[in-house]
Amino acid sequence: MHWVYDYFFAVVWISFLLYWQLKSRDTKATQRLEPAGSRIARALVFLIVIALLSWPHFPVAWLYWHFLSPSSWAFFLGAAITTAGLLFAVWARAHLGRNWSRSVTIKEDHQLIVTGPYAIARHPIYTGILAGFFGMAIAMTQVRGLVAFLLVFFILWFKLRMEEQWMRNQFGDSYATYSRRVAALVPFVL
Repeated sequence: MHWVYDYFFAVVWISFLLYWQLKSRDTKATQRLEPAGSRIARALVFLIVIALLSWPHFPVAWLYWHFLSPSSWAFFLGAAITTAGLLFAVWARAHLGRNWSRSVTIKEDHQLIVTGPYAIARHPIYTGILAGFFGMAIAMTQVRGLVAFLLVFFILWFKLRMEEQWMRNQFGDSYATYSRRVAALVPFVL
């Protein structure tokens, strides 16, 4: 059973990323793409997060303080939240279909999707990814997990703000109405 603790999150995240990569091949042509600087900044933050979660010892003691007592219940609760979050992101990605892009874009013949997971949150892929990192933080029980979650939250929030502006420009009143009805990330909250 010890292997579950050692490999669960690596297997789940690698499976998620492989799915993401395979699905990225079937998308519409890009009409407008965000600047390279924001894409590079996002990639760098994700590299920092991966290092923070993967390397066993940074020379910063407070990163290893526990905000929860390490226990099997924390691990399995975190594993369940991560799994549910990533499955939610997969559902959103599948529902978005060929309109999806890993960068902020406007696609040719771009459609505003407001059904399925998009009726629950305007950015359900981000919701799912954030839940995945929050679950890891709970399972790790260490401050470094919370720091990683916050870094991902801020970089996705920046990306979300750019997407919101582009969607408002592209879809006008339809997007404004949709954004008043559906929360950005957390239903009825945020």
